Amino acid sequence: MEKRFIPYGRQWIEEDDIQAVVEVLKGDYLTTGPKIKEFEDKLAQYTGAKYAVAVSNGTAALHAACFAAGIKEGDEVITTPITFAASANCILYMGAKPVFADIDPKTYNIDPKDIEAKITEKTKAIIPVHFTGLPCDMDEILKIAKKYNLVVIDDGAHALGTTYKDRKVGSMTDMTTFSFHPVKHITTGEGGAITTNDEDYYRSLTLFRTHGITRNEKELIRSKEPWYYEQQFLGYNYRITDIQAALGISQINKLDRFLGLRKEYVRRYNEAFGGLDTVDIPFQPDFADSAWHLYIIRLKLEKLDCSRKQIFEELQSRNIGVNVHYIPVYYHPYYSQLGYKKGICPNAEDLYERIITLPLFPKMEEEDVQYIISNVKEVLQKHALVK
Repeated sequence: MEKRFIPYGRQWIEEDDIQAVVEVLKGDYLTTGPKIKEFEDKLAQYTGAKYAVAVSNGTAALHAACFAAGIKEGDEVITTPITFAASANCILYMGAKPVFADIDPKTYNIDPKDIEAKITEKTKAIIPVHFTGLPCDMDEILKIAKKYNLVVIDDGAHALGTTYKDRKVGSMTDMTTFSFHPVKHITTGEGGAITTNDEDYYRSLTLFRTHGITRNEKELIRSKEPWYYEQQFLGYNYRITDIQAALGISQINKLDRFLGLRKEYVRRYNEAFGGLDTVDIPFQPDFADSAWHLYIIRLKLEKLDCSRKQIFEELQSRNIGVNVHYIPVYYHPYYSQLGYKKGICPNAEDLYERIITLPLFPKMEEEDVQYIISNVKEVLQKHALVK
């Protein structure tokens, strides 16, 4: 019997998750109801932030944070090229310019030294991305931000549950964004959120997700009639629904269990691949407790008789849903049209040529983990120059 396909990531929906959604469907509110605030409160409590604002997806969260930060046309914002395009696209949405800083070749995260080297008088903010769930060097990044009076919006799409020096991602910076896409640590179907400790950012974020409209009597500029509402700036419809929030509430109650399973599978991978001459396994410094969204091996191509593409295709042919995270953002044709050229982040470009993402998600079964380990080892050994 052929092995079923194992994707690189997948949601885990249980009966209580389904019932939580059904209860909302039977209730009075499908959207803009009480479940949204309940979900936000749980998220704020979990991350240690004062406020959380739930929105329709992770990209909307990044867009909202950039708006709240006051990023505008003519500004520059520094981020990493090893990320999903949304981490940079949100800068373009504001009419600003993404500036790509290179990565640390050991952690694969944005290099604080290159951040500082890329700062100009136009720099407004930094968007570090906690790639794979490993936290960036936040002490150094926050030190740089303070020195140059920059806003820090950390992209925590991979990092719900990540700890940096006993602090949860979501509580350390001006704003942190999260994604609840099905491959992430918890899911709301689609969905995202921003956490912050700043009341002004919080107010701006809540208005931005609802067209810039408020009904709050204390905030109204003109009339005070009981039916009155007013649009105070140009916002967007980035609302999340009570249906999604109910699923998020149920899922966040399971987050620590999901994280424990991810860490166990990573331990198994590290144990299996750590002694191989043909790959590097992920690095985790002592100060970090990663949430492990992704598990990435870096091929030592000089010790293999084939290309990354061949390894990738052979694993795919065995129904292992390998992937590559990520194509450097400025490689995309759209960014080429904006004038970005290869060569600006050599460490990131070298990493891209060598990496393969292996499946990692809580619902994996013991036989899945063992199957992946044995087949990856078999393919790598087959192509090793020294047998």
